[in-house]
Amino acid sequence: MDTAIPMNAPPTGTLWTHGRAAASTGAVALVSLLAFEAMAVAAAMPAIATALDGLALYALAFGGALAATVVGLVAAGGWIDRRGPLPATVTGLALFTAGLLVAGCAPDMRVLVGGRVLQGLGSGLLGVALYAGMGRVVPRELHPRLFALLAAAWVVPALVGPALAAALVDWLGWRAVFLVAAGAAPLTALLLLPAYGRLGPADAGAVPAGPALPTSARVGWAALAAAGALLLHVGSAAARPAWGWGLVAIGLAAAVIAAARLLPRGSLVAAPGLPAVIALRGLLASAFASAEVFVPLALTREAGWSIAQAGLVLSGGAVMWTVGSQVQARLQGAAHRRTGLNAGFGIVTGGIAAIAAVFAVGAPVGWVAAAWVVTGLGIGLSFPMLSVLTLALSAADAQGRNASALQLSDALASSAVLAVSGVLYAGASGAGLPGPAAVFALAAGVGLVGLLVAGRAFAAAAEPRAG
Repeated sequence: MDTAIPMNAPPTGTLWTHGRAAASTGAVALVSLLAFEAMAVAAAMPAIATALDGLALYALAFGGALAATVVGLVAAGGWIDRRGPLPATVTGLALFTAGLLVAGCAPDMRVLVGGRVLQGLGSGLLGVALYAGMGRVVPRELHPRLFALLAAAWVVPALVGPALAAALVDWLGWRAVFLVAAGAAPLTALLLLPAYGRLGPADAGAVPAGPALPTSARVGWAALAAAGALLLHVGSAAARPAWGWGLVAIGLAAAVIAAARLLPRGSLVAAPGLPAVIALRGLLASAFASAEVFVPLALTREAGWSIAQAGLVLSGGAVMWTVGSQVQARLQGAAHRRTGLNAGFGIVTGGIAAIAAVFAVGAPVGWVAAAWVVTGLGIGLSFPMLSVLTLALSAADAQGRNASALQLSDALASSAVLAVSGVLYAGASGAGLPGPAAVFALAAGVGLVGLLVAGRAFAAAAEPRAG
């Protein structure tokens, strides 16, 4: 069996061909729902914490959900490979919806955090099931178009999510943000689950995806990874930088130890082939996510921009993400796609480095908006390509575990870089140095590491699979 990625093969129909249209529509609806929930809750959380007198638990409302997502990601992988994507999707939707209902009806902040934890578990299961399930519903040669479509599904929530959340809070109260999303969740199941119901366990492949750990052991290591992610989040918000660096160090150690057991062998050193793809996803996601978090903070606090103005900058980046994802869907042949991946990393790194330079030298902050739009194009070009490569380099019975590893790398790396960025920003600002320049330089450095090893993702693409 050959692992060569069939990038030159003509597409078999389209994503909307009979037998795929309902599943494609359901996948778009599910991604849009998850995106709206993430955007809307982030926008509404200050009002929620104030209403529930829970500002002390503000960070935990996000950190608890992120930590639970890590457990859901790991639990989903092997389960999907053994049973198919349907059970994980049903369970994920149930947990996600239950979490929305608990949060929407929460009498205090502690209960709301509990609801967010349920949401995190559910979204972790759903994320892996979506990748692995749609990867089987859609022929491999259409995977670039599939992941371009899923990237595009983030655009509308990115544009309207914060504004709609503000409107819901004003008109109906903050609880409506959760309850509206809970009402929409079952609708995605009506379109997605019938297609998944026709998929059983994957056929056995020739090469295992990673460490052959029992499910109980994998979940145990996932719990350690989740604890590390949570410590990273708490450390980044510590009032004293010294305490923050200590907690971040402990969290990093726990996350790295767990990742070594949960990710395919060689991922931590970006070994050629699939391990490099997994590592690159973490590097790319963490560079972009840490920069995205600090763009509005820097514009509002350092340059005096309004929240609405800063939000328009993020929306511009989201639109260009979609443009980039559409470009990568049209690249044919491994050589062209390798060039596209390198170009994407280069654009992301250059765009973020330009933002760092703006704050370092005191250039007009209008350049930040232009640089962020360019950065959005770069991640749109490279991010979906890593998803395509993961499925292309996976045996049929390992797609669940590898999709889990891809998103686990994303979550852990993003937590780590965000945590270091938070402590770095506080420390630099406290010392009278330009905090934004420091955190954007860190993000650009992470992107540069990815650019230097990006070629390894295709290094094993044409080698025959054993067996």
